[in-house]
Amino acid sequence: MSDRLQELAVFVRAAESGSFSQAARELALSQPSVSRIIGELETRLGVKLLLRTTRRITVTDAGALFLTRAREVLADIEDAEDAARGIDSLRGTLRITMPIVYGTRHIIPRLSKFLDAHPMLRVELSVADERHNLVVEGTDVAIRLGPLSDSGFGARKLATLPRFLAASPSYLAKRGTPKTPADLASHDCIFGPGLFGHTTWSFTRNGAETSVDVRGRITTDSGPGVFASVLAGLGIAMTSPVMAGPETRWCLC
Repeated sequence: MSDRLQELAVFVRAAESGSFSQAARELALSQPSVSRIIGELETRLGVKLLLRTTRRITVTDAGALFLTRAREVLADIEDAEDAARGIDSLRGTLRITMPIVYGTRHIIPRLSKFLDAHPMLRVELSVADERHNLVVEGTDVAIRLGPLSDSGFGARKLATLPRFLAASPSYLAKRGTPKTPADLASHDCIFGPGLFGHTTWSFTRNGAETSVDVRGRITTDSGPGVFASVLAGLGIAMTSPVMAGPETRWCLC
């Protein structure tokens, strides 16, 4: 059984780090030993779990499924050991990825209490609006806004955030305030994270949904980029109240 657990540990670290040499260093093994263990695991399972290249390794579809279960097994074993020792606190490194604005305003300010409760835990934060490959990046927890793509990862809905339209007073003074969704067709709209390529915006009021085709010259891959564009008077952005600042004026459609 110990050999099976070592296989899982080696596979998880190799998959998360994308490097046999990195996994070897973290687990105090030689690189040939890591390669041999992974090879024997793949032979026993009869599937290819990792694809090797000269630059890094990547996880196959079968490997991604196996990675999820392997993490669960190792976590359960660690929890059982902690319970036997009477330890309730989390240990190790927790890797979290989160959107820039929501993460810096609503997640990071709450970490102090969480870390006080788990003094043996380290947290690595990836604060970016770009959605990276969670397996390649070795992410444990990802906080996402908007619809999720299909994947084998477990997901839990944390909250529902209403969406609004935000514009600067200077833009509204120059172009006028839209009164209905249809009015957006004659305005410059700003496309931010999650809206790339989406030229149709949808609105719901009293159970009725309305869609309107919009246009705009500004597209940005970050929340701060959206708000900087709004404050510069470049157009109207679709956002949520928890992410917008007091400098913007709300247009409710």
